[in-house]
Amino acid sequence: MKIIVIGAGAMGSIYGGRLSSRNDVTLIDMNDTLIEHVKSNGVVLEENGERYTFLPKIAKHVDGMGQADLIILFTKAMYSESALENVKGAIGKGTYLMTLQNGAGHERLLSRFVDKEHVIIGTTEDNGAVISLGVIHHGGKGVTNIGLLNGCHEKILDDIKESFDSCGFDVRIHENIQQLIWDKLMTNVSLSVLTAILQCDMSYISRNESALAICKKLIEETVAVATAMGLSFDKDKVTEKVIATSASNKGGFTSIMMDIKNGRKTEVDTISGAVVAKAHELGVSVPHHEMAVSLIHALEGRDRQ
Repeated sequence: MKIIVIGAGAMGSIYGGRLSSRNDVTLIDMNDTLIEHVKSNGVVLEENGERYTFLPKIAKHVDGMGQADLIILFTKAMYSESALENVKGAIGKGTYLMTLQNGAGHERLLSRFVDKEHVIIGTTEDNGAVISLGVIHHGGKGVTNIGLLNGCHEKILDDIKESFDSCGFDVRIHENIQQLIWDKLMTNVSLSVLTAILQCDMSYISRNESALAICKKLIEETVAVATAMGLSFDKDKVTEKVIATSASNKGGFTSIMMDIKNGRKTEVDTISGAVVAKAHELGVSVPHHEMAVSLIHALEGRDRQ
């Protein structure tokens, strides 16, 4: 397959590197220093104490590349639109766009670049961290869950599974991929946004009565939206799972909490903001989520005043 991976950070390098062993892969990134380094040295993945070098192509733009079969988006959500605009020259009638980004609602943006029948959404359990320029620690290896936005099972999904699995991934195809995405979202929209607002670790939510009460309200609203979407969640079971996650993560900090602490913009619009957007679309009341998103945006601007 002819694959473009947008974003040569940890996850983009893991997927782009491994997929390049059996596919024509080009990484797209804006970092000139990284581009020159990867051109000379390749992408190095550290896995189980061993180092493996892969040689994907890498560039800043898609000029002259022709149409891609698959484009995978691995940028932070706030950069997705500009990143997709940058690769428009490689998007043709047969191109599929895939997002494995955190959060939900990315399909609204992807559907502006291809028709809905060519949008693939999913989640990944793989994780990684940048050690140094072009060197990535590939920590947890897990399942890559994918599905077409229209809920159909087309040949492209089988082709992707065959290609990805042959490169060391474990792809599972789902006809109702939104159920899986929103299951993962339940924890993020309750714990992540609260820990960012309160600037606390994850365990504090389960230990503080007031914080836990707000957390439960956020869960209740999220389940209501998911139910309106036709998804199936048990509010009590979701709450139990979120509390257990909180309690077991003493000293654990969410990415949104760290972004706020370090004065960076967050991905809240595709996490809690995804709940708000879908709620407005379906006519569901979510006042706690609306307040949470507004608070995060207010905090993002605090240090720039």
